[in-house]
Amino acid sequence: MINFLNLKKINTPYAEELKAASARVIDSGYYILGPEVRKFEQEFAAFCGVRTCIGLASGLDALVLVLRAWKLLGKIKDGDEVIIQANAYIACVLAITENNLKPVFVEPDADSYNIDVSKVREAITPNTRVIMPVHLYGYLSPMPEIMEIAREFNLLVLEDCSQSHGATLDGHRAGYWGDASAFSFYPSKNLGALGDSGAATTNDEELEATLRALRNYGSQERYYNIYQGVNSRLSEIQAALLSVKLKYFWPEVESRRSIADRYLAGISNPLIKLPVVNTPEQHTWHLFVVRSEQRDALKAYLYEKGIDTIIHYPKPPYLQEAYPEMNHLSFPLNEAIHDEILSLPADPSLSYADVEHIINACNAFRG
Repeated sequence: MINFLNLKKINTPYAEELKAASARVIDSGYYILGPEVRKFEQEFAAFCGVRTCIGLASGLDALVLVLRAWKLLGKIKDGDEVIIQANAYIACVLAITENNLKPVFVEPDADSYNIDVSKVREAITPNTRVIMPVHLYGYLSPMPEIMEIAREFNLLVLEDCSQSHGATLDGHRAGYWGDASAFSFYPSKNLGALGDSGAATTNDEELEATLRALRNYGSQERYYNIYQGVNSRLSEIQAALLSVKLKYFWPEVESRRSIADRYLAGISNPLIKLPVVNTPEQHTWHLFVVRSEQRDALKAYLYEKGIDTIIHYPKPPYLQEAYPEMNHLSFPLNEAIHDEILSLPADPSLSYADVEHIINACNAFRG
């Protein structure tokens, strides 16, 4: 069986460095918000091309705490609207509702699956305060156009970069564009830790100070609390591991891009719609997502051929049981996308023969 993602195989080349980094932290006796976190924050801020990075416990926390910080700073308030694409992962919506804000969904673009910029302008109301573009599957959204709209209407932009580490447009990477950005380092991400981890990036010093306090019980000085904060701190060990993984980030991305290029050139089947990419730098291929009106049959067929696939995601957030008050909403294009999408393996450790087998199996599918 060709696994969808083999994390053990991906991390094996770096195993000794990862173990050494863990041992270094253990031997240091410094386990919370120490030198490893500060080092990684500096490295990742430089990687994204921004002033600062704030290490957090997860990507969800990054989204939640940025929105909460903006509320504390008086930039948004309860009931304000956040525009987001209807096919975003539920974590984005959880962050919005956790802050007593209102998600306003718009249809995604039919080719990129990212937010449809033309729909953003249509969705703006007097209550709109934030645009949250989600760079799905590793593909950077059309940020110049989004930022132009944000400036025109005086809106904040929070990028969800959880799947798009390193994706680049007009010379600037994911995490550079918005007023703030959120990253996940969940193990399956292109830059993955060995446990839950996340970060926010920003050029805003006031936002940075608020986030650093919020992540640590609302405290800027030990035992003195200026906010009702939380415990959401990137651990020393995960930070040390991420510094190791960051050194090898680009070779892994180039492997993913090579696999994607072979899929794009080799898969030719009228029953399978391939992804569309504007420029190679704009996509880091966290996921390689195809569409088929016979998706379930295709998934079953590929499994019979020894190929594991995953659906990202089978049901949109507004139709989830968690949000009964939203279940009446309907976005026809988005729902068609959810019914048809299927992620093929894009594991950077796939062999040449594995990729050929997947291409041949896709081409042989007859429904």
